[in-house]
Amino acid sequence: MAGKKMNEAIAKSKIDTLTHDPAGYKWALPESLEVPADELKARLDFYQDAVMLYLVEAGVIATRMVSARDVALALLREVPLRSGLLPENTLWWGQGREGVEIALWRPPKIWPVALQTEPFRPPRRLKLPMPGLIFLCSPGRPPRVYAAKKRPARLEDTVYHAPLFNVFSDGRTCPGTHKYPGATGEIPESFFASFFTPAADYMGRSQKYPNDLLKLWAELDGHNRYPLGDLVPFGKVEDIMK
Repeated sequence: MAGKKMNEAIAKSKIDTLTHDPAGYKWALPESLEVPADELKARLDFYQDAVMLYLVEAGVIATRMVSARDVALALLREVPLRSGLLPENTLWWGQGREGVEIALWRPPKIWPVALQTEPFRPPRRLKLPMPGLIFLCSPGRPPRVYAAKKRPARLEDTVYHAPLFNVFSDGRTCPGTHKYPGATGEIPESFFASFFTPAADYMGRSQKYPNDLLKLWAELDGHNRYPLGDLVPFGKVEDIMK
């Protein structure tokens, strides 16, 4: 309640300033340029707990509190958003804090991997059956990776921790020195082309081997199918979309 009264007081002081100072709602270039003054039509003030909108019309100022969402939607009317052609097996497209993000589905398959267990030694080569994987991809950036027992069709569908090295517990991946392509459709394959190391957080990725993912990989090497009952739940599809 105190915060609301404070915002109202601030808004009143802003209105008084604009009303009593005509120059407060005009902007002009130097007179030598002979460009007419441009009148202020609207102004937004962002406070800790509120956004105030001021509309100026013929010297009369109207004010109201608006939401940040309303401001964003109003601005987006002038910004056309199109996804363009999306890669095959795209689950969804979104605009996040890091820019464009595309969720890609890779069905169960056998992936060749290179595991670097010791520095300056040749990597260990394995062929691992993996469950279906969800890659959240942004151009040129390391993806977030999750597993699923089937291609997601609903927001309530369960997603699982990817049973992979180089993946943190929240799904983010460690790129190391690996450079990812700008084409999002190539990122899943680029992820598996990188070297894996048992140095990052890899606990809790397997029901059978919760503390030793390397044992799971050794057991899976050369097999044709991933045991879906071994997956560890992460959350729902809606959780990774947020």
